Amino acid sequence: MMHPVATFRDYAPGGRLRVAINHGNVILAGRDAAGAPKGISVDLARALAAELGCEAEFVEFDRAVDVSSRAEADVWDLCFLAVDQTRAQVIGFSQPYIRIEGNYIVAEASGATTPEDVVGLDLQIGIVEGSAYALHLARVPGAARLVSFANIAEARAALAGGNIDGLAGIRRAMEGIAAALPGMHVVDKPFMEIRQAMGVPAGRDRALSHLSAFLAVRARDGTVARILEAHGVDRDCAVMPDM
Repeated sequence: MMHPVATFRDYAPGGRLRVAINHGNVILAGRDAAGAPKGISVDLARALAAELGCEAEFVEFDRAVDVSSRAEADVWDLCFLAVDQTRAQVIGFSQPYIRIEGNYIVAEASGATTPEDVVGLDLQIGIVEGSAYALHLARVPGAARLVSFANIAEARAALAGGNIDGLAGIRRAMEGIAAALPGMHVVDKPFMEIRQAMGVPAGRDRALSHLSAFLAVRARDGTVARILEAHGVDRDCAVMPDM
């Protein structure tokens, strides 16, 4: 492992470890009763900061696209996002540490029971712009029937109002929405597996090398699995990175 001070400066040339927290992913981040950020991202960031001998300073964002679009704006030093080839142009990603499923919600009356049905039936699907699943779906069959929304609340309202046929998103979030909307169900088979990683602004190669080593060690010693379980996520979702 590199010397903690040198490593810290590689992560944070400005002298503060600014951690981007994406509240658009309800599995990874949330807020406590006082409104402070909490969750898997927060715990992993604090574990890394402890190893570096510094404090994590959280910079909060509502959507993944708000994080990725500011990778070159010098507003954060560490992020937690799904790996995507477009994002990788401006973000250096570690190996993934968690797998999350992306699923559709559709009306039970549609008859769609698989992702292939959703495409074959030409259903109009709502997505949140800039999300990992939106980037993926834009590159596969069915892209022409996608309807983009600024956030999940707008997408949900459109679904409830009958303006679209379904939604795409993270399984846990989709299950919550489907449970609240009569006649809707989650298509059980995922349309994709979302691999979440930690990242740094592109070009911070020494920090990225250290970050990958940090995650590999924490995955193998059980830290990642324990953090997942502490926030209600099955430890089997943890990915074992290569050393």
